[in-house]
Amino acid sequence: MSGHFEPIPGGGAAVALDEVEISILRSLAVQLLELIGPGDEPVDGEDPLAALFSEGPSEPPTDPALARLFPEAYGGPGADKEDEELLAACAEFRRFTENDLRSRKRDDALALVRTLDSLASAGEGGAVLKLTADDCLHWLGALNDLRLTIGTRLQVSDEDESGELYRLPDSDPRKPMVMAYLWLGALQETLVETLMP
Repeated sequence: MSGHFEPIPGGGAAVALDEVEISILRSLAVQLLELIGPGDEPVDGEDPLAALFSEGPSEPPTDPALARLFPEAYGGPGADKEDEELLAACAEFRRFTENDLRSRKRDDALALVRTLDSLASAGEGGAVLKLTADDCLHWLGALNDLRLTIGTRLQVSDEDESGELYRLPDSDPRKPMVMAYLWLGALQETLVETLMP
């Protein structure tokens, strides 16, 4: 089980993690939470239902990692950035969906942190992490968001899949992030395989 997820009865999954792996995963998830930003909690006395229907931002994020996590809904990479109709449609879509998407991504990362914290409170050293079926879905979302963020910071593209980034010398300062990117990919892949019927 070491290093990859395996199915457990009831539809969940389990993985053995050592102290260092737990620490790295937790640190990355906390950094993701900081990148995504705090939630918009309703002010005391404010109607929580009204907060649900509040409008979000209409402009795309300027940070490339956030732009990858919250991409434009229409147009794609080759779209005309001057097309006013396209820009208006993207802004409208973002205004009504980004808050929910941010909330979901925040919930996924928080679920990852909480399950790891439950391991830490169980004792020192490594442990076997057991996830429920619901936890698995949160983990899949968080692992995907972490990989997208790290991949964006490393400027990984489809052409790089077998490229030089994966053959970096140990002295390259990007090497630890590349190793984390690859490890997260392996965790994500085995979790997906575990959940497939």
